Amino acid sequence: MTSFPFDIVGLDLDGTLLDTSGDLAAAVNHALASVGRPPLTVEQVKPMIGGGARHMLAQGMAATGGCTEEELGVLHRRLLDFYEAHIAVLTRPYPHAIDTLDRLDALGVKVAIVTNKLEALALAVLDALDLTRRFACVIGGDTMGPGNGKPSRMPIDAMIARCGGGRAAFVGDSGFDVAAAHAAGIPAVACRFGFLMQPVEELGADAIIDGFDELIPALSSL
Repeated sequence: MTSFPFDIVGLDLDGTLLDTSGDLAAAVNHALASVGRPPLTVEQVKPMIGGGARHMLAQGMAATGGCTEEELGVLHRRLLDFYEAHIAVLTRPYPHAIDTLDRLDALGVKVAIVTNKLEALALAVLDALDLTRRFACVIGGDTMGPGNGKPSRMPIDAMIARCGGGRAAFVGDSGFDVAAAHAAGIPAVACRFGFLMQPVEELGADAIIDGFDELIPALSSL
């Protein structure tokens, strides 16, 4: 049997490992309601996820009438405070995700999280679901400093370094994920089940999966 081709597999968090859409939509709607805006549905919020909380909220505000940068700053804080207090009410891993983590571990693969979510919030939601121990490292949107989240290659490079080096691949659901992986010179796998901003075929990934049960075969084929 041919050995598994990767030493490291990086995962995006929101819309890839975890379906966080219900809790993120609740946080967006909390911020919107505080200034008299109408609520958005979970399906409306899903395409806004992936670039960090401020980016998500800016799109939510734009969809309900717009706002100034000053207003956005105030509401961003309200959103974060609410989300931190309700971080894992509805959030769950996607089907087959935990089984796949077990299989990767059995193959001797190091698995890491690279997300545009703030590092403290990423750790909080993983802790709440008792998943933190499964990852060699967790890199958030602020870990590498302001403006250095995905699509920058910096968090991907840091992931590889923190995992001790080796052949790596990255799995995500957005153009940020694919661009960061490719900028770092590694293959990207896109999730059709994630919070897509555009058709998954347009992301330019090296492989596409419909569920976590397809991930290991997809990586093996790269």
